[in-house]
Amino acid sequence: MTEFDLQQTKQDVLDYCLRSMEYGLNFNTQGNISVRLPQPDRFLITPTDLEYDRMDADDMVVVDGDGAVVDGRHEPSSEVTVHLAAYRRRPDVNAIVHTEPVFANVFGVLGEPILGALVNMVIYTKGDVPIMPFALSNRTEFGDAMCDVMGTLNAVVWANHGLLTVGPDLRTAFKTSVAVESAAKVLLHARSVTSSPIVLDYASLGITSAL
Repeated sequence: MTEFDLQQTKQDVLDYCLRSMEYGLNFNTQGNISVRLPQPDRFLITPTDLEYDRMDADDMVVVDGDGAVVDGRHEPSSEVTVHLAAYRRRPDVNAIVHTEPVFANVFGVLGEPILGALVNMVIYTKGDVPIMPFALSNRTEFGDAMCDVMGTLNAVVWANHGLLTVGPDLRTAFKTSVAVESAAKVLLHARSVTSSPIVLDYASLGITSAL
């Protein structure tokens, strides 16, 4: 087994932060990314109030299960308790990506779930993406309520705020974010042509692994 490399993990998180900007999923200091570390009760998360393009790998913060800083020169993301709630509730989750993409946010403003317009989204999310009613997100109660809405799915839209996706690893969690935003964009365009676009149902696909 390859020895865990914390520095490489920090760099991986930074790389996906920068990629989220490249893909238009985040802007300014919005969004955050975290991963579960191999050590018990340890998590790596992006710092608060720092633009991704000004970060370096050493700006990442290690916290414990209560959100207390274990290692790092910054405070963690203000939504750290939301991430920790998801890790507590979902032992299958090892990475979390929170972004603020335009098309997913349109559905959040409308209060409508993102239906399965594209097969890759349905596979990664394991179903339609639900909308969590608006609430301030920098508290543990928000995280618990979010987990209730998300259930066993891998994505949820925060109304009037953004998108959160989870996965067994950082690459998959990020791919899920991209897939949701792409499906949201296609679905909105399809609705401009017809009120009844064709959508897919996860349960009927019989698929057990991601593409």
